[in-house]
Amino acid sequence: MGTATAVVKSFKCQQLLFPTRLWQGTKPGELTWKPLGTQRVLAILHNPTYAGAYAYGRSQSHQRPLADQEQRVVKHRLNKPEAWTFLHLQAHPGYITWEQFLRNQHRLDDNCTSRTEDRRGPTREGTALLQGIVLCGRCGRRMTIRYLEDGVTPVYHCSRAYHLFGEPICQTLRGDGVDAAVAHLFLAAMQPAQLEISLATLAQIEARARQIEAQWQRRLERARYEADVARRRLFAVEPENRLVARTLERDWNEKLAEVERLERDALTWPKPTALLISPPERQRILALAQDLPTLWQADTTTYGEPKQLLRCLIKDVTLIRQGPLIHLGIRWQTEALTELDIPRPLHGGESRRTATAVVERIRQLAPTLTDRQIAALLNQEGLTTGFGDLFTDNKVQCIRHKYAIPTACPEAPSACPTGQRADGRYCTRTVAELLHVCDSTILRWCEAGRLDSVQALPNGPRWIKLTPELITQLRKPAQPNRPSHSAK
Repeated sequence: MGTATAVVKSFKCQQLLFPTRLWQGTKPGELTWKPLGTQRVLAILHNPTYAGAYAYGRSQSHQRPLADQEQRVVKHRLNKPEAWTFLHLQAHPGYITWEQFLRNQHRLDDNCTSRTEDRRGPTREGTALLQGIVLCGRCGRRMTIRYLEDGVTPVYHCSRAYHLFGEPICQTLRGDGVDAAVAHLFLAAMQPAQLEISLATLAQIEARARQIEAQWQRRLERARYEADVARRRLFAVEPENRLVARTLERDWNEKLAEVERLERDALTWPKPTALLISPPERQRILALAQDLPTLWQADTTTYGEPKQLLRCLIKDVTLIRQGPLIHLGIRWQTEALTELDIPRPLHGGESRRTATAVVERIRQLAPTLTDRQIAALLNQEGLTTGFGDLFTDNKVQCIRHKYAIPTACPEAPSACPTGQRADGRYCTRTVAELLHVCDSTILRWCEAGRLDSVQALPNGPRWIKLTPELITQLRKPAQPNRPSHSAK
């Protein structure tokens, strides 16, 4: 179960009682059965007697001064065996081994959250897969967990140094990508052991079901035995002792009512052994268990179950932000280390920024194409802006200005001082000067098809392609400049 509280919940769910010996009151030494409590569970788990060991000096007393009364003696329990005064192992047969006892102590100590930098804490019902086992790669402290407004996306936050010493917050990392990467490595490592784990799980479920069923049978037997003892006490009393007889008769009636109540509860309560699987169902479960990713992502799988399974193989995960990447250091229980780099999720402004690959593509196309041609080519290649929209000439122009990308093929003649673009085309005025004609003649030749021209807009400027042969063919003789006459 992992925690003492989970054990108490399991007993309550199965409606099981627990024995307690009375040492005070009107019935000292009598054994009573009552619901199990957390303090009772902790007292049993911390007691080495159940592991077959005898220990002395498990508590330490000291005096605590109080303001309104005299000093008070307070006892403090020592949970670590090395702090006890005397310890003798295998003093008597135990319910569990000493190794199991130490594992229970380590689990209980690990569940304690009073010092979060030293302990992982129990698994909780949050979506963060690495809850309790994620460390900060800068300061080495355990990172806490926050959630975004949706309540599902985890954020790993290292603010321990800020709360303790007022230092700046180390780092804050979004955790959904980190969890997915760690889960992928974990599932890949679990492939060889899936069948063995499945068989062990089925055996544990069947054994627990039989134990619960046996506990109910013993409970019924005990109630029937107590009712039979009450009956024999009543029949053994002398008739003239009417007061004693009435008391014993009332006790017998109470025991019979308890037997009737338990038998009724046993009939209505579903028997755990009835839920045991048949051989065909066992084969189907084993076949399904081979597909661990499906079980990992099933709707019936709670958030805490993958975390418990993950902790069996992974000791901790260290995160550190390195520019656009997040570096993961996964330390397994065998002390082996696996390192991995994943892309860091972009923030609001970064997610709407034009991709670096698009900017480089525009830089490559700018020397030979116009902004309108670049936009058409980018859309054809399936690229989009930071907002996910299609490109236009204005958007390409804005990106060029943002990243200082010059263009050698402008659409406006004023942006080309030489009159010739990088693709070899000339503006109308430059062609007119080369051919010694006026602009209107150039326009008539373009409309007639004698000149190869392109025009982005219906009334926009034309860019004309000229060859040496075409220049020789169409060039007119140069006209001498006529002197201007001023009015007298």
